Amino acid sequence: MRWQDLSVLADHESDLFGSEAWTVRSWWGELAGRPRREYLLAEDEAGIAGYAGIDHAGDISDVMTIATLPRARRTGLGRRLLDELVTRSRAAGAERLLLEVREDNAAARGLYAARGFTLVQTRRGYYPGGVDALVLALDLTTTKDAA
Repeated sequence: MRWQDLSVLADHESDLFGSEAWTVRSWWGELAGRPRREYLLAEDEAGIAGYAGIDHAGDISDVMTIATLPRARRTGLGRRLLDELVTRSRAAGAERLLLEVREDNAAARGLYAARGFTLVQTRRGYYPGGVDALVLALDLTTTKDAA
């Protein structure tokens, strides 16, 4: 991810996540002030197709965000981004990868289940509209990288 991508990225973020979207200012803060974080950007011929980010904190890494634009969905891009986060987490020494997903996001939940994530906790009414957040974890000590 590059600084010059942030304005376009924030527009996509708003389209994808509405009131829960990160702003340009939020993205600047993520890139500037948090050395433990890594952000990836996937592009195709039309520009940004998806992005993902991770926070490394010792033996635990946290997925900060993962998103694919509508035109890139069902192409395997989300899986490739997630697999790259898993690889980078292991390389940073993490033994566990955590993430949070909206309970009503069936596509994301399917991706995470297929990758081996398991439910750790439910945060009731966490998201706007009273939607639950599911905290999921992947054990990086036993799970193999995807081929």
